[in-house]
Amino acid sequence: MDRRKELKEQYKQMKSDMGIFIIRSNFDQKCYIQTTQDLKGTINGTKFKLAAGAHPNRELQKEWNEYGEGSFTIEILENLEYEKDESKTDYREDLALLQMIWEEKLSQKNIEFYKK
Repeated sequence: MDRRKELKEQYKQMKSDMGIFIIRSNFDQKCYIQTTQDLKGTINGTKFKLAAGAHPNRELQKEWNEYGEGSFTIEILENLEYEKDESKTDYREDLALLQMIWEEKLSQKNIEFYKK
């Protein structure tokens, strides 16, 4: 029983990778970016929503349905590191700033975004 409790505690201490990822259309280079505190989980959830036709971005969803998953590339742009201060648990502002930085970087390269 102690081992189970110990494993449960270890799981609680694990931290997901957080940061920003991009879904890029291979045919017109249009992109969709999103920040998250759980990159792996959010990317998997996003793929599931797109496959089910339920993604909130209608324009992206329409093209995904039209051209298929193989016409898109999904990749992590940047991981956001956790601060050494363990008391900080809310990284929404940091992630919002990261998104603004990446939107600016990509806009300078004349990359178009899916309308929100």
